[in-house]
Amino acid sequence: MLASEARIAHRLGLTPNRVSIIGFILSLLAGVVYAITTTQQPLFLLLGVILLFLSGFCDALDGIIARTYQQASPFGGFLDSMLDRYADAFILSGIIISGLCNPIAGLIALVGSLMVSYSRARAEAIGIKMESIGLVERPERIIIIASVSLIAIYWMPALNIGIIILAILTNFTVIQRVTHVYRTLKKGKQN
Repeated sequence: MLASEARIAHRLGLTPNRVSIIGFILSLLAGVVYAITTTQQPLFLLLGVILLFLSGFCDALDGIIARTYQQASPFGGFLDSMLDRYADAFILSGIIISGLCNPIAGLIALVGSLMVSYSRARAEAIGIKMESIGLVERPERIIIIASVSLIAIYWMPALNIGIIILAILTNFTVIQRVTHVYRTLKKGKQN
């Protein structure tokens, strides 16, 4: 998956870090588009979704380039992770600023999204693998936001409902990860 796109990007001289930065810029633009979207201009949501998907595409592509062309580095992984957190914050902040969702639900979704990533980073720092632990990682969050945004073009309340669902699911994911870490550590002490 994405191997041919990675090959083209590599031929164009794009490094994983450059692709990460391009994805970050696209997410910043998506956040701005979401922030200026109004109920009178719902088609802006379509542009927001396109930018959101392009940002997610870059997020997947940078890792494939890094692995395929042996360009992975500790700093690159760190940079990618940091830019992804900013991307999440920009997009959700844009939705909150637009007034198209309940601001409390938006803030809970934002905190939950950041905590999903933070919980993984902290668990992996103590040696516990977190890959595929939890219901909604970044790709699933992007799909949820994009899906409800497309529905909201025709029925604006969908975006608010989607953010409420995201608020619930992200924090549920954090609970799943906390439970996984607790059980793993408890099992380790018994051995």
